Amino acid sequence: MELLTTLSAIDIPFLSAIWDFGNDILANTNDATEPVKGAIFNLPGIINLLVGFFLNLLFVGIVVRFFYYPKCKRSEFFFTFILIAISIFLLIYLLGGVKLKTGFALGLFAIFSIIRYRTEQVAIREMTYLFIIIAMSAINGLVMEELSYSEMVAANLLFIASIWACESHLFIKHLSYKVIKYDNINLITPEKEPELIEDLKKRTGLNIVKVEVGGIDFLKDAEIIKMYYRPTDDSVNTVDTIIKAPSDEFKIKN
Repeated sequence: MELLTTLSAIDIPFLSAIWDFGNDILANTNDATEPVKGAIFNLPGIINLLVGFFLNLLFVGIVVRFFYYPKCKRSEFFFTFILIAISIFLLIYLLGGVKLKTGFALGLFAIFSIIRYRTEQVAIREMTYLFIIIAMSAINGLVMEELSYSEMVAANLLFIASIWACESHLFIKHLSYKVIKYDNINLITPEKEPELIEDLKKRTGLNIVKVEVGGIDFLKDAEIIKMYYRPTDDSVNTVDTIIKAPSDEFKIKN
């Protein structure tokens, strides 16, 4: 800049042309970050897209890898969550107007709440993480027109802090439960609950703290019992609530 100022003081037409050209470049620099519609190559827009994309992938990856996967160990949902996050971010980011983006994001919540992956029974835990990932990706997709990068990072950190607080058992103690068929109908009365718990502890080896008696079949001397126990680790057992295996999975194929 000092060199151009010095040169501009010299009354030479060629140097004056260089000075004017430099001023034009500096004047256009302020508008360089604005997207150019119809342009073949928009470098600021591409940079903005890539930064938002990788930030979204980073925060979603933290949630899936360090909160969901260590407890559930289901690699198929790891695959699903990451690809859904990428799809939602790009859809929201590339849509035209802010109102359209917001409506589309809310529509995605409605769609997933209705279909709920009907081809497979999905646990509440997986559905909760799915909605969190959709929300994070939708918010991150608005960074172009509505949010700054600092607001985007702050929103994602709030998501991560909330998930950590809920998963860390700071507010409540976690109890797992199993639904079983029990064959000793003589121990189902309320006054014999301590004996029932002790019998279940010996049979299962679990630290059972509470039981609930469900349906009773006096003809077969059996009943359905829901027993609550303290798990030995933080992993989630996805078959805790299943009392019989689906028959289709065990059919012998000819």
